[in-house]
Amino acid sequence: MTRRLPVTLIGGYLGAGKTTLVNHLLRHAEGRRLAILVNEFGDLPIDSDLIQARDGNLISIAGGCICCSFGSDLVAALMEIGSRADIDQIVIETSGVALPGSVVQAMALLPGLDIDGVVVVADAETIEERSRDRYMGDTVLRQLADADLVLLNKIDLVTDERARALVSWLETRWPHARILPVQHGRLPVEVALGLHTGRRGARGSARPHDASRYVSFSIEPTETSDLAELVRQLSDPHLGILRAKGFVRDRTGNVQTLQIVGSRIDLLPAPSDGKSGIVFIGLSDRLDEAAISSIV
Repeated sequence: MTRRLPVTLIGGYLGAGKTTLVNHLLRHAEGRRLAILVNEFGDLPIDSDLIQARDGNLISIAGGCICCSFGSDLVAALMEIGSRADIDQIVIETSGVALPGSVVQAMALLPGLDIDGVVVVADAETIEERSRDRYMGDTVLRQLADADLVLLNKIDLVTDERARALVSWLETRWPHARILPVQHGRLPVEVALGLHTGRRGARGSARPHDASRYVSFSIEPTETSDLAELVRQLSDPHLGILRAKGFVRDRTGNVQTLQIVGSRIDLLPAPSDGKSGIVFIGLSDRLDEAAISSIV
């Protein structure tokens, strides 16, 4: 089967912290060979200690990652990067006034690419005020509407009461998205990007990503799944699933790739007939392992 590259879009208004997030992903790629696409290099100041070499519009990053600018021709850049065998995942950092949904539509006809998720970064200090602004409000609201995952960044700059109010406001306005408060764009890479289930353990192998906030666990389904019912039940936001990916067998015994990001659940034929297993990630006080285990 032809290889399909996962593509993650990072959006958010000017100053929200997209650059900080991208540098964090590069520092914690954990063996993933990422291709970071930006409109212009000036829009994305990669931390200098990560840069190994520059060659025209391409920057080589430590750990096998690369960064390239696409100027006004994103489609051409995607086709060129997608043809490389040394890349595991593409990350597109859109401009501060771009609408991620429009980029998704532009990619729809490109072969060999899968949308891994849309991550929108929001500035906790300014997001609500900007959403009401006469000039920028429409852009901010449409960016949030496109998100699978909203990173409420700079949460350390607001009070706990204000943070809770912002999370409630976001969850009420955009119930389809998962809301994650963060500081300095720091979060487990697996939450923002695709998961590699082969590195995980068996059922019950929970481990913290951040001792105070994140937890992950994996499940190996023992029976053939009714996938339609499985998808319906796992879409419940009360389960606290931020990110999940793995392999399940349908009623005919064929292996399907299951991916959850925010409230979006995708099922695609698996590239190989490997054993089933799903990894789930969420906040330690929200991820309901018992309820998820009873479903899967």
